[in-house]
Amino acid sequence: MKNASYFLKEAIRIVLTNKLSNLFSFLGTALILFLLALVIAIWSISSQLTRMLRDEAEINAYFNKAAANTEELLNLIRQIDGVREVRLVSEEEAKIRMEKILGEESGILDLFDENPFEAYFEVKIELEKLDSVFTQISSLRGINYVRENREVLERIEGITKAFEVLGYLVIAAVSITTLIIISHMIRQGIYQNREQIRTLVLLGAPDNFINFPYILLGFLLTFCGGIVATVFINILINQGYSRLSSTIPFIPLPPRNQLVYGLSIFLLSVSASLGILGSLFGVSTSKKS
Repeated sequence: MKNASYFLKEAIRIVLTNKLSNLFSFLGTALILFLLALVIAIWSISSQLTRMLRDEAEINAYFNKAAANTEELLNLIRQIDGVREVRLVSEEEAKIRMEKILGEESGILDLFDENPFEAYFEVKIELEKLDSVFTQISSLRGINYVRENREVLERIEGITKAFEVLGYLVIAAVSITTLIIISHMIRQGIYQNREQIRTLVLLGAPDNFINFPYILLGFLLTFCGGIVATVFINILINQGYSRLSSTIPFIPLPPRNQLVYGLSIFLLSVSASLGILGSLFGVSTSKKS
């Protein structure tokens, strides 16, 4: 701590010895961390969408109103394992729902002399037990047809898994790339200051004293890159939330503050860790060479 000012001055001096190279290293690190944050943000939003759809997973069971006892069917469906909630949707409610979906085009329904929609059971289920619930409801006497949205749910879940895999790959790529950039920068700084380092060795300076300014340099550059990436991803999220909420408000998004806070902590932690590890790797490899 007594030598903190010296270490900081040395780190700044090392940066200034090769301004252009260190500037590009800093900008490259900031851009890589920004891309990482972007992938993590998309991953978080897609996961939120999938969780919402899983919670809202439902199937619709249509029945023969003349040959079935509505109350009896309702109780039988409610007792099936995997059914979370079941309710009867009347013909009138089904028509009102379709009018909301059609919007300005709902006037076409007035062409029918009678209500063209049928009553049905709206069954909210546990998605993991979809096959079992579907089979048991289909086998009930009086049930004519069961409609399920398996294909849509499976596609959305597949997209989420793809983003998850992409997220892990990007994290690995960012880690390796940042370590290489920082270690190369540290090795370059050590090579350019080799005469000064030899002088310090002859004066009896320990390795920790000689190496610390380079480790501090790598940490500061990467951490500052993380700060820049954090600022830009926060701006992007705030603008994106404002536009999405006005254009497609039905998409469920994670709470903005929670997403911003989580990404900020993640980016700053990752940048600090990679800065220290890259610096240590650069110092260790420069000794071997």
